[in-house]
Amino acid sequence: MMGNQKRDVKKYFFMLPNAVFELGLHVYELAIYAYLLRIEDRRTWQCVVSYPTIADKLGISVNTVAKYVGLLEEHGLITTERTDVITRDGLKRNGCLRYTILPIQMAIDQFYERQMYAAEVAAERQRVEQRRVVYEQKRGEPVC
Repeated sequence: MMGNQKRDVKKYFFMLPNAVFELGLHVYELAIYAYLLRIEDRRTWQCVVSYPTIADKLGISVNTVAKYVGLLEEHGLITTERTDVITRDGLKRNGCLRYTILPIQMAIDQFYERQMYAAEVAAERQRVEQRRVVYEQKRGEPVC
């Protein structure tokens, strides 16, 4: 850049929420999420892009993109919807996916809810195991 030109933050930079690093995402999920944030329309929080384009930009396979886009949806970071295109001969075909970037707080809340559920399940398993041990001790059976 030239000496007195100021950097246009909105044009040359995008924000990645700090909290996204607390969600235990795979590196490919982070890369895809960051790419979607980079190309989104900041007024609508949406972008339309194909799996092959994402794969090309990130240097990964189309199947990998599909897998991790699905996981980003499961994590509550994005939603996707199919789009249609009309060909020159008037036929309706599937277009690229339209991605909507969801508020990060939704994903954080979902992440903590899943952690709490996993902790409750683990605690219940531990209680059942303790009851089993006590029961077997009362019956005089060897405890494994």
